[in-house]
Amino acid sequence: MLRLLVLFAVLGGGLFSSWTQAEQPDIILVMADDVGIEGLGCYGGVSYRTPNLDEMAANGVRFTHAYSQPLCTPTRVELMTGKDNHRNWTYFGILDPRERTFGHAMTDAGYATGIFGKWQLQSYDPPDLPGAEARRGKGMHPKDAGFDQYALFHALHTEDKGSRYANPTMLEGNRGSEGTLKKYDGRYGEDVWVEKILAFLDRPTDKPKFVYYPMALPHWPFVPTPHSADWDPSKPQEEHLRYGSDMIEYMDTTMGNLMRGLRQRNLARETIVIFYSDNGTHLKVTSKMKDGRSIPGGKALPTQTGIHVPLIVHCPDRYKPAVVDGIVEASDFYPTLLNLAGVEKQPGKHLDGVSFVPQLVGQPTPRRDAAFFWYDPRPGWDKEKFSRHVFALNKTHKLFRDGRLFRIGELPLKETLVQQDDEKDRVARAELQAVIDRAMAGVDEPPLVDAYGKVLDR
Repeated sequence: MLRLLVLFAVLGGGLFSSWTQAEQPDIILVMADDVGIEGLGCYGGVSYRTPNLDEMAANGVRFTHAYSQPLCTPTRVELMTGKDNHRNWTYFGILDPRERTFGHAMTDAGYATGIFGKWQLQSYDPPDLPGAEARRGKGMHPKDAGFDQYALFHALHTEDKGSRYANPTMLEGNRGSEGTLKKYDGRYGEDVWVEKILAFLDRPTDKPKFVYYPMALPHWPFVPTPHSADWDPSKPQEEHLRYGSDMIEYMDTTMGNLMRGLRQRNLARETIVIFYSDNGTHLKVTSKMKDGRSIPGGKALPTQTGIHVPLIVHCPDRYKPAVVDGIVEASDFYPTLLNLAGVEKQPGKHLDGVSFVPQLVGQPTPRRDAAFFWYDPRPGWDKEKFSRHVFALNKTHKLFRDGRLFRIGELPLKETLVQQDDEKDRVARAELQAVIDRAMAGVDEPPLVDAYGKVLDR
């Protein structure tokens, strides 16, 4: 049942004040796993059929300047806590169990809460990795993440995770319970999760409902989907890059299945459905844009192809179709959800993010003229090739802490290293340096370590 309340808009300092009346809405936050803007037709991509997401964008609010971190755990930690990574980063595949997530916040706001999809925030390193004993199992268990119900892939140790696609394995339980591992033979992971989401929405309750759906698609391994010609879950799944296209398109199919379920329940117009991505497309995947450019995936890289991601908000009863160019980053989702739930800033909870709700109704977002990134996914398995990057960007430039400045405003995903500053470059450099300085001020930056946790000389 929807309840009448006051919505809140973010003002300076992260506080909220009333700005309009509305009913407390049901909310579904969907985060795809590895797709940049070039993967969707509504952003100019032409390599894949994405009719369902394109329709959501046509009837919803599409953001042209949405950003993530370059890799999954950094984005997931930032998204769920509302904090930039330099404040609470520990290890790859780990969410500090002392943190308070938006699951806790939405439950406290009176919502029935569920999480379905990929977790990978409790344990990551294999047991034979040097130094792994200090990190294995040190993250947040889903039972402690604030959600009433969960069904999640990779919720425990990596060696126990099973499949996320054909014959998926999920840890299922309720808040406070250790959960039970369940395997769905003959099924496909995303299909099971959509069924669980719709069943969760069908549960009788007088509470509004919040669902967080961190999808598995289209993350490697590249394997057949139920729409692939050689789909057969009874046989070992062959990995091949050619299935990458099938997986991006089945990501869209999954969104179509979810939206169809909402329509069948007469919930599609009043439910706020948010679609986002945790980082850019896989490095092995090259996609075409309608302007003729070929775009290699940028996952894991601090390039525009690694961080410029889709963001679509669909709720026709609340928001008119629009294309908005305000900047959004991963830390903004926590305060946005609070904003939608009518919750003022929580005492003692620091938030770096800014609600983007005002942008949904044509108002500018206070304080979000630029996005800040602290990115270092170490320590963790397979992280030997990574280094630390601290940078900020606005709509025209991107500045790294080491002084490199890029022009980024000419075409989506294009960036050009500035060899000699002109006047616009000098202004942008000064503004973005101030963003970096403010973000880092008074924060004890995490130590610089290698992939195994050994402290490095700066």
